[in-house]
Amino acid sequence: MNGWLTIGLLVVSNIFMTFAWYGHLKLQQMKVLSDATPLYVVILLSWGLALFEYMFQVPANRMGYVGNGGAFSLMQLKVIQEVISITVFTLFSVLFFRGESLQWNHLAAFICLILAVYFVFK
Repeated sequence: MNGWLTIGLLVVSNIFMTFAWYGHLKLQQMKVLSDATPLYVVILLSWGLALFEYMFQVPANRMGYVGNGGAFSLMQLKVIQEVISITVFTLFSVLFFRGESLQWNHLAAFICLILAVYFVFK
């Protein structure tokens, strides 16, 4: 159960992370933020979202780490996080940025990530 909770927290964390890193681009595209919006405003907005990222990321890593009674080694946690991150980002880019499309090389990269998960658990 602890492993699934860790993965769930990492998913939520990465949703906030993706919006913190790339959401301002969509807000600019939607004219919520203008091209003239000062960079410090965009940074503060992103930091505000990143706070929520950390509120899920830190507990996920603490609970999930085998040294704290969790299910995963440090390397396993990192690889899981990276796979979740790229999956969330892909869904975000396809759903929110309609001009972005998936290519064959993206599929090849996903296969490599799945292989990375396989090998890190060997």
